[in-house]
Amino acid sequence: MADEVILLDFWPSLFGMRCRIALAEKGVKYEYKEEDLRNKSDLLLRMNPIHKKIPVLVHNGKPVCESLIILHYIDEAWSDKCPLLPSDPYQRAQARFWADYIDKKFYDLGKKLWTTKGEEQEAAKKELIDSLKLLEGELGDKPFYGGEKLGFLDIAFVPFYTWFYAYETCGNFSIEAECPKLIAWTKRCLEIENVSKSLIEPQKVYDLVLRLKKSLGIE
Repeated sequence: MADEVILLDFWPSLFGMRCRIALAEKGVKYEYKEEDLRNKSDLLLRMNPIHKKIPVLVHNGKPVCESLIILHYIDEAWSDKCPLLPSDPYQRAQARFWADYIDKKFYDLGKKLWTTKGEEQEAAKKELIDSLKLLEGELGDKPFYGGEKLGFLDIAFVPFYTWFYAYETCGNFSIEAECPKLIAWTKRCLEIENVSKSLIEPQKVYDLVLRLKKSLGIE
């Protein structure tokens, strides 16, 4: 009997895109269910009663929540193909550390870039650039964070690329000018079909940001 795999998601979600890439890399067939976050489905509320958030991976009726935990689960549940995490324990720990760093830093900083003005926005922009430079340093001269091929940390980070255009336009700066190696890395990732097909066009994300700004009364 084939596995039943469902992904509860919302199209611009950075965290959902992680799951889409990982499932594609593993060759897992799944049913994608788009959620209306203003009118959450009964299934989402049942599957994630604690946080009531997407993404949720439902595997044979059992839910797995939180995107990094989902990535770990996907790697272990379908371990026969395309390992995501390194085999070396230290490298695995490093990948987990930087993925946690990304989650704690970038989502909130990125949101500040399009919801604030003046000094607050400038402070968020500086902190974002400094954090990107740290991650560029961690990449070094490797093709991917995972080494010679796409891995766990690449999958955790590359969805943020889809929001870079919105960050740059709202904050009036260039990530490529600040972190050229990082942008070269995103371009290598996008050459991988499973990545490019799983990510949303940056312009679509920016259009969403403009609608959100308008609804929030932000000029």
